[in-house]
Formats: sequence, structure tokens, C-alpha cells
Amino acid sequence: MTVAAVIFYLFACTAVASGLLVVLARNPVHSVLWLILTFFSAAGLFVLMGAEFVAMLLLIVYVGAVAVLFLFVVMMLDIDFAELRQGMAQHMPVALLIGIILIMELVLIIGGTLWADDSSPLRVAIAPTPEMVENTKALGSIIYTDFIFMFQTAGLILFVAMIGAIVLTLRHRADVKRQNVVQQMHRDPAEAVVMKDVKPGQGL
Repeated sequence: MTVAAVIFYLFACTAVASGLLVVLARNPVHSVLWLILTFFSAAGLFVLMGAEFVAMLLLIVYVGAVAVLFLFVVMMLDIDFAELRQGMAQHMPVALLIGIILIMELVLIIGGTLWADDSSPLRVAIAPTPEMVENTKALGSIIYTDFIFMFQTAGLILFVAMIGAIVLTLRHRADVKRQNVVQQMHRDPAEAVVMKDVKPGQGL
């Protein structure tokens, strides 16, 4: 067994084990920490595949931003997880059905890719990295030429989702003063400004 194979099995087993512990851990803080370990293991697998750019994106975006944000939110919010788990038994059959469907889809996709011949559409759809081309340049040439419409559409969907999350979580409190630009523009200058003749030595 080569060194690359040993490293692959090490990263793969670590990713699978930490992924299971994300779901099985009772403490939500521990779940986020196991999730970070899963991201690191997946980044190691990407490096072994020659996709170092995707590995760095995984570490910078998901570990550096998303997972750490999850950790801070879980630690700062006083969430009653026992109350959230009370309704799990009611939705368990539907969750199991969805999980079985997802596993069947993954088996079909992975199995069809492994056992397909070179002339099948599954093999043709896999775009190998051209020789003498860096991984970053190859990704950029594929994304911004063949998949530019889908790439921009995905960015637009994420942008709309971000705006929707901000609008849904925005709370207007009555005891907090806010600036109403439209109301300020429609004010009558004669009512907005009061002229006072202050005599010397007198105050307002």
C-alpha cells in the first residue's frame, strides 16, 4: 500500500467518523467542533485529488466563517434543545423516508459512475483537468465559460436568500428612534423650523 493510499484512508475514515459524531453528539458545541474536523478531512481529500483551490475554499469559507459562526451562535444563544427534541418522534418516519431516498440516489450516482463505460454519458460528463493547466485556471475556464449562467443564477439566489433572512429577522421596536427619510422629505419647512428672537443676555 502506497503512502497516498494510507493518507486517503486516514482522511476518509476521519471524515466519516466525525460526520457521524456531528449527528450523534448530544452537546451542540461538540457537534460544531466535529463538523470542523469533517471539513478539514474533506479538504485533505481534495488536496489528494489535486483540487487544492477547492480545499482552500473549504477551509476559508466553511471552517473560517460558517462553522465558527455556528459555534458562536450556539454558545451565545440560550436555546432549550430539550424542547426542540420533543417533536422529533412525530417526524421520524418522514425523516427516515427522506434519508432512504437520498441514500438510494447516492448509490445510483456513485455506482453508475464507477461501472459505466467510457462512452456513457456519465463518463463524458466528467471533465478531467487538462494537462499543464493549474487547478484554479481550469476551474475558472469551466465556470466562466460553460457554466456562467448557472454560476450567476446561484449567486443571485444566495443574494435574495440573504436579503430575505435580513428582512425576516429585522425587528422594529417602538422604544427605539429610527430615521424615516420619506417622512423627513415631506415635512413642511414652515413647521419644521421655528425662528426665535433671543434677546442679549437671555436664554432659550
